[in-house]
Amino acid sequence: MRKKLAAGNWKMNGTGKSLEEVVQLSMDYMTSNIDILICPPATLIERMLHTAVDSAVAVGGQDCHAKPSGAHTGDISAEMLKDAGATYVILGHSERRTDHAETDAVVRAKTEAALAEGLVAVVCVGETEAQRDAGQTLAVIEAQLAGSLPDTGVDGKTVVVAYEPVWAIGTGRVPTLDQIAEVHDFMRAELTKRFGDDGNRIRLLYGGSVKPGNAAEIFAVSNVDGALVGGASLKAADFSAIIAALEAA
Repeated sequence: MRKKLAAGNWKMNGTGKSLEEVVQLSMDYMTSNIDILICPPATLIERMLHTAVDSAVAVGGQDCHAKPSGAHTGDISAEMLKDAGATYVILGHSERRTDHAETDAVVRAKTEAALAEGLVAVVCVGETEAQRDAGQTLAVIEAQLAGSLPDTGVDGKTVVVAYEPVWAIGTGRVPTLDQIAEVHDFMRAELTKRFGDDGNRIRLLYGGSVKPGNAAEIFAVSNVDGALVGGASLKAADFSAIIAALEAA
């Protein structure tokens, strides 16, 4: 059985005061039958770990550089994330792919760096609105999976794949349940074809305007093992409701 995962991506949001939300979340989830993850800005990783200590809440990074060190001003290596206490890292999010022109090859190199440091890589894939309207969704997902995931070291303990349709991120728009199922079933088939039994163990998350009001129905969809949540993870009450829905799924 794949253990469910509720992951929160705070993006470029949060200061020290925001840790009050994590205090509440940690009190609500001292233990859980699922994995719970928050990926805050790098400035908060160590402080969040102290805040969430002795709870079920894990902490991760939002990106890492492919190189272990060097003249890369403003970047953070996988080793640095691990040293700060992170256990996961989000890679290939559409905002990174768009804002920083990250290609599949770049995402693959970053994933290899994360795996080399023992971080769990949450690798994101997803189509734009234009690609969906053109009927290219599955072809886009196929290419992103093929290009973004390394050939070795990929299994249920090292990699999570998050499907986030670009047009649904932060817009309030959500694909139909049938559309989510189509993509998740397709990803499962592609991963199993490439990685065998290991591909069947990789957790698949849905992301894109996940809220307390729609979480339960999304979690009932075939091959949805959890969610990568944006805005709704910033407030303990909202994220807790999503976590509760996943625990019950």
